[in-house]
Amino acid sequence: MKVAVVGCGGMGQWHAKSYAKMPGVELVGVCDVHLESAVEAANKVGTAAFGSFEEMLSTVEFDVVSIAVPTFVHKEVVFQAAKAGKHVICEKPVALNLEDAKEMIACCEENGVRLFIGHVVRFFPEYAQMKQQMDAGQIGRVGVANARRVGSHPGEARPWFLDADKSGGVIVDLMVHDIDFMRWTLGEVKSVYGMNKCEGTMDYALVTLVFESGAVANLEAFWGYPGSFRYAAEFAGSEGLVRTDSMSAQSLQIRKAAPPESGGKAVEIPQSPNFFDPYYIELEHFLSCIRDGSDPIVTAQDACEALRIAKAALDSIQTGKVVLL
Repeated sequence: MKVAVVGCGGMGQWHAKSYAKMPGVELVGVCDVHLESAVEAANKVGTAAFGSFEEMLSTVEFDVVSIAVPTFVHKEVVFQAAKAGKHVICEKPVALNLEDAKEMIACCEENGVRLFIGHVVRFFPEYAQMKQQMDAGQIGRVGVANARRVGSHPGEARPWFLDADKSGGVIVDLMVHDIDFMRWTLGEVKSVYGMNKCEGTMDYALVTLVFESGAVANLEAFWGYPGSFRYAAEFAGSEGLVRTDSMSAQSLQIRKAAPPESGGKAVEIPQSPNFFDPYYIELEHFLSCIRDGSDPIVTAQDACEALRIAKAALDSIQTGKVVLL
């Protein structure tokens, strides 16, 4: 299967690196509007570099494209890819508003191509294991859940993250991971209540979800955290508790300042302390779905629902009231 990557920031380079070592896959090209970024990524994985998607489409043949461009241009690039007959793997969040997300899904359906959205937390082994334990009834009926996801502000490396109209802010861009996982695990959401404190490179949010099942989840997300990226989740049930914490899983923690030659700050890519790379697992899964026509673990409709809940949290913050879904 021939694949290409659009967008050569940190996430795009991670996609490219994954494809380059994946059996049965040929990475035929990477592109970025900043050609130097494309060249840097291409040199790392031994493929061709392009300065525009149009140039790549007209030069090389491929079946699937990974889209890792800023969120505010997701729709534009997905439309280009779908109309060119390419299957699409797009980074989360699917879009900044539900109208764009639905149009992206419709465009892919009209052009007979698949659309996958990279809600990678479902592929983190420790999260997948937590869901397996809960599905097996190991902790009984879940009543309360908590999740925390914090890190430095990506706007320090990519200024567009500082503009909520382009990134969606900490809820739409970061917390959406936990929103999706909670819905996958606990079912449909009944109500949403949110709080937010945002000043410069500090963007903190706390959102409470009440589910149709009666379970309650408190989600915390923080850009501007003075430390390395970390995440944690905990589910309390009638017969026990299951939890994961990225920091407690590491016996040794070292954080070094970036050397001057590294180019300074970069957007952090969340890592799992487990041996297996969740991004590789995710991309390999999506490609297998294209090969055999099967349904993915996370669908484009799931991504729309996560975005809908995130937007409800923003509405709650604006009004100070609970939003009923």
